[in-house]
Amino acid sequence: MRNPVKLLPLGALRHLLPDPSTWDLFDLPPVDLPEGRWLDLPRRGRTWLTDVPGPTPDAPAIVLLHAVGCTGQLTWFPAIPVLAQHYRVITFDQRWHGRGITSERFLISDCADDVAAVIDALELDRPIIAGYSMGSVIAQRVWRQHPDVVGGLVLAATTAHFRTNGRERVFHTGMALGMGLTATLSRSRVVRRASAAAAEEIETGSSDTAGWALKQWRSSSPWAVGQAVASLGRHHSTLWLERVDVPAAVVVTTNDHVIPPDRQRDLAARIPGATIHEAACGHAGCVLEHKEFVPALLDAALTTSARMKQHQPA
Repeated sequence: MRNPVKLLPLGALRHLLPDPSTWDLFDLPPVDLPEGRWLDLPRRGRTWLTDVPGPTPDAPAIVLLHAVGCTGQLTWFPAIPVLAQHYRVITFDQRWHGRGITSERFLISDCADDVAAVIDALELDRPIIAGYSMGSVIAQRVWRQHPDVVGGLVLAATTAHFRTNGRERVFHTGMALGMGLTATLSRSRVVRRASAAAAEEIETGSSDTAGWALKQWRSSSPWAVGQAVASLGRHHSTLWLERVDVPAAVVVTTNDHVIPPDRQRDLAARIPGATIHEAACGHAGCVLEHKEFVPALLDAALTTSARMKQHQPA
């Protein structure tokens, strides 16, 4: 019988982020990250975490949530050194990505619970939750499910919902149907062992940025990416974004062909008082156009921090 994984429309995902094997053609910063560590989350599993100190022991914290098919470090390595001049910067791998939690299913709501568990384990005091693409959808869900742990939101390259046109409906429906064919793989010891073996080979840093990125990219299985995309297709926050009661900023990637800028601005308009920060880049701008994206991200974070101080009770 044909391997059902091949039935998944994973080739359609290539537009989300170009193959890192081509990244040596781009002007990328070197990978210079501290050693990460395993973090055990009670009754949930363990994930790989990087915790970069801020400029002072009492620096505010920002938790960075990565894009689909990536790892925490792969999405954010250009931004971490810049943010660390102002914040304690935490990244970790979402479930079934990189060295993230392995589980019987992939749901965005579970990922949001994982974020809350990380915040609790690290004893963070209402940090900024910042996300990119899928990470921003998870960030929205963190506020929805655990509003008391969120100090502010920075949402980049994202939307309030998918399946807004025929192309998206076909794509996400295809992913959901494909997941029905491969659901049993989530319980396969072979798949678990293969994913774990690939994840263990990830290096925390390398002078060969493209080679390091390729290892990070390959550490997330096609099953994981398909599960994530299927779950993302069911996300719809338009009915409750107007109730977000923490300072929020939206980084609009203005050359984005995956999530059009108008959709990103629509999300911002639904959040009371949300500020908009434009970055002249596409959907892979977090890495491949980091010189345009990172300054906009920093401005969004600093603006959100300032507004958080104004929201603090006297």
